[in-house]
This record gives sequence, structure tokens and C-alpha cells, in this order.
Amino acid sequence: MEKLMISGGRPLQGTVTISGAKNSAIALIPAAILAESEVILDNLPLLSDVAVYSEILEELGANVSWEGNQMRIDPTHIISLPMPNGPVKKLRASYYMMGAMLGRFKEAVIGLPGGCNFEPRPIDQHIKGFEALGATVTNEHGAIHLHAKELKGAKIYLDVVSVGATINIMLAATRAKGSTIIENAAKEPEIIDVATLLNSMGASIKGAGTETIRIEGKSELRGCRHSIIPDRIQAGTYMIAAAATRGNVLIDNVIPKHLEALTAKLIEMGVGIEELDESIRVIGKQNYGSIDVKALVYPGFATDLQSPMTSLLTQADGVSVLSDFVYSNRFKHVPELARMGAKIRVEGRSAIIEGHPLNAAKVKATDLRAGAALVIAGLTVSEGITEVTGVEFIDRGYDHLVTNLRELGADVWRQND
Repeated sequence: MEKLMISGGRPLQGTVTISGAKNSAIALIPAAILAESEVILDNLPLLSDVAVYSEILEELGANVSWEGNQMRIDPTHIISLPMPNGPVKKLRASYYMMGAMLGRFKEAVIGLPGGCNFEPRPIDQHIKGFEALGATVTNEHGAIHLHAKELKGAKIYLDVVSVGATINIMLAATRAKGSTIIENAAKEPEIIDVATLLNSMGASIKGAGTETIRIEGKSELRGCRHSIIPDRIQAGTYMIAAAATRGNVLIDNVIPKHLEALTAKLIEMGVGIEELDESIRVIGKQNYGSIDVKALVYPGFATDLQSPMTSLLTQADGVSVLSDFVYSNRFKHVPELARMGAKIRVEGRSAIIEGHPLNAAKVKATDLRAGAALVIAGLTVSEGITEVTGVEFIDRGYDHLVTNLRELGADVWRQND
């Protein structure tokens, strides 16, 4: 079993360069299936989910090659194969294969997704969209079966704002006949990133990043070259870590606008922030004030930063309240932080956090962002060594984590038992 060892108490100092966005990459890779020629993706993060997607595409007959952070995908000879089991079971975002395969082949068999399981995330809005486009959808033996004689554009209203459903419907609709309108669409930057790729492939998508997206279906899409946007969640995690350790860190290769909700909360609690064109400097202070934080859909405070923010708020004076209005039960990191001496109680959708120094302990990451929270907590502990297991979750979202932290002055290493 591999674990992450952290000897904390050192302020992070220096510069860290942010990778391409994980939440874009896991949608852009299956989107390449929709093209009839080679798609080149630059600035790909080197994550376990990306590697699994590469494996899936190769099983379908695509030619996939790597050079550094660049992936070349030639889907020319890809075929429609049922995938009820295998690599798709390792991914939460394997559901994007449904929209991509349905768009290209008008059929798909995809095993229900795996990945982080902090809370069930139903795909009813995805299915609603596919059915509106003309597909028949059934659940057979734990796999989703989709089939359509043809896909026709439709007006689709999402009952719940969903990033996954918005992207999945967009993927299928790009190859449907006629016009599709997605109302109450999610507005995340990653949706704009996917729309940018699809438009470069010859699609016609307008309104990405707003609540109404309009798509004119195309019978054929071509290959292109696309550079992925920086990962705002990874950037936010390093910003929080810099503040928690009272450090001074320049977070480079970011889009500051994507981080406005986090930046505002850090400033509110007393953290020093300097914004540049493509970077943000975080200057930690000795004393922080307590604040209230509400995780909301974009452009609100990101739910993926809720867990890391919990660790930072243990370093603030007084009592803070952190509420999550995206997922109702995303607090599995709280019992692990309690092992480290945190004074936190959960009431419904909220965690009430009393500022209190943390202690070294043996803790377990139960999902990706919970793992990030435990790493940040370990970095604040001045005595002893924090041991974090469940490293495989952390590897799903943070490439070069140990290297980056060590270059910032942290004493962190991996260890195998």
C-alpha cells in the first residue's frame, strides 16, 4: 500500500505551474471520437483518469500517442464496441463516452461509472437529454444501452444544473440533425473549453458559459489542435495550501477570473492576494479571521474546493461555517480531520469549524478532494509526520503533487508498505 508522508510546519515558498484542467480533459478526450481525423490535445494533465481514457480509446480502435503533455488521437478506424465492464468502471466521467459514441455511431453500451463515490451522482438528466434527441435508453445488468435510428435536435430543459449532463448532451447534439437548445445549462469554464474544441472541429455551438446553449448539428466533424485551459481546482488547492502554511507562492498559468469566488473569500479572511494577467500570488499571514463559505454552482465557490477550504478554516480564529449547496453529503474528510484534532461538527449541509491547531496522525483519503484537504492539513502540522493513505484518489486530480510541493519547500514523500 502506498501512502503520502508529510512532515509539516514549513511555509510554502516559490512558484508552481498549474497543469491543464482535469475536468476539461475527461470530456475533451471522448469528444475526439466525434471527429473523422486526428485530434491533438495540448497541455493534458498526466493523471490516472487520462491514462484510463487512453486505454479505452485504444480498445475501440483509435490510434493514441503521447509526447510530453500532448496527446494525439486518430479516431479514423474507431468502431462501436459494447463496454459494459473493463476500464470504464474505473472512471466517474466514463459517462461522457455515452454522448460521444451516441453522436458518432448512434449506439453505445457503457458500464455505469466508478471513480470517487462521496455521494451518488445520478445520470437522469443525461438520459433525459439523450431521449429528447431520439435515443432509446435502457439499463441492463449495470450497463446503459443507448440506440437511435437517427438523432434529431430538440429543446431540452435541465431540471438540475449539471456539468456532466450539459457536456454529454452537447457531445451527442453536435452530430444530430437540426437545432438543439439546452436550457438551464451549467456555466463552468470547462464547458466553454469543450465547446471551443467542438467548434474547432467544425461544430456550431453558441452560448457556452451561459444558461442557454444552441447547437446546430453537423453530419461530419474534422480533427483539429486544441490547448486545454488551466485547472482552476488545482490552482485553488495550491492557493489554499499557500495560505494555510503562511507561505508566499506564485501560482502560474491560471485564469484569475475562474478563481474569483475563492480569491474573494481568501481576502475576506485576511490572506494577501496579488492578481496578474496569468498568475496569482498568495501571501500568507499569521492571523486569519473566521468566515462563512457557501459552495455553489459556477460562478459561485467551487464544491471541489470545499474540502481543501475546510482545512484552511481550522487555521482561522473563531468559528467558520462552510455549507455545500451542490452536494449534500460531501463531508467525508471531516472525521479524518478530527483524527488530527480538528474541531468540526456537521449539521445537514454545513460544517461548523472552530479554529484549532492540528496534530500529526494517520488518515485516509476517501475521495480526490478529501485527499487534498488532508495533505493541506498535514502541511500545517509543525511536529510529527502525517500519513495519508488512499493516494490513488489524489492521483486522479493532482499530477506532480509531491514534486511541486517539494519544490515549494515542503517535506513530503511517497512510501510503500
